[in-house]
Amino acid sequence: MPPTDVTALIRTELPRLAGSQRKVGELILADPAAVSHCSAAELGRRTGTSQATVTRFCRAVGLDSYQHLLIELAQERGRGQVSDWGSSEIGPEISPDDSLERVVQVVGGSDLRAVQQTVDRIDLDALERAAQAAARARRIDVYGVGGSGAVAQETETRLFRIGVAVRGWTEVHAAATSAALLTPADVALGISHSGATRETVEPLELAKERGATTVAITSDPRSALARAADIRLISTASETGFLTGIGGRHSVLVLIDCLYVRVAQLSYQRASASLALTDHIVQQHTVKSRRSR
Repeated sequence: MPPTDVTALIRTELPRLAGSQRKVGELILADPAAVSHCSAAELGRRTGTSQATVTRFCRAVGLDSYQHLLIELAQERGRGQVSDWGSSEIGPEISPDDSLERVVQVVGGSDLRAVQQTVDRIDLDALERAAQAAARARRIDVYGVGGSGAVAQETETRLFRIGVAVRGWTEVHAAATSAALLTPADVALGISHSGATRETVEPLELAKERGATTVAITSDPRSALARAADIRLISTASETGFLTGIGGRHSVLVLIDCLYVRVAQLSYQRASASLALTDHIVQQHTVKSRRSR
């Protein structure tokens, strides 16, 4: 089992929590180090709730007990950050008066955290099943809108170049039309950070009804998109404020890259032949510098 990123888990579950439990989650996210030294009763007092609310909060986010929460927080701190860019001294927010140097540090730290957390949490079994299905698929649909639409198109570009019959769909009517034509020999991949984007959930559900193998990439394992999928790949929850969506998108791209490379491995002859047939195209469209003329 991959290690649990408990703060990412809490951030994902927070919108679903009742008011009193949400206060507990918000305080933990605001200062996880301080919470590590609190008893359940003390955390209840700090949040204006109760020890019973703290216990209910732990169960609501999928933890067995408050002690389980403390263990996960300690382990998360122990794993540390990827580099000094991820230091907690930098903080997760950017203010209007921050220097460009700080902006670069904060953005870099957010990206690095997202990548490392994703790598730490990857479910290798799920990734392997998704890659095996994609490698043998007659055809692959990829659904995504907005920021996820750009990732869907990137997925199409990568897989198409190694000989995969793939199409990225970023418009709901076209996506639904394609989904309705899928068969059990096909794969449908839905990409949505929240897992609640209707334009992505609906075609994935339809693809599942048609018998296609369905794969979801989302940060919320309890979302509608995750429920519609046979295979779930969980990305890292986004930061907040100015950083919303930045690290999360890098997290999704890590999963896409891993899936792409594994599919290339599993279909090595086809992938190699496809790359050999297309390598010259890039070279033919490269502008030569004056020095090389």
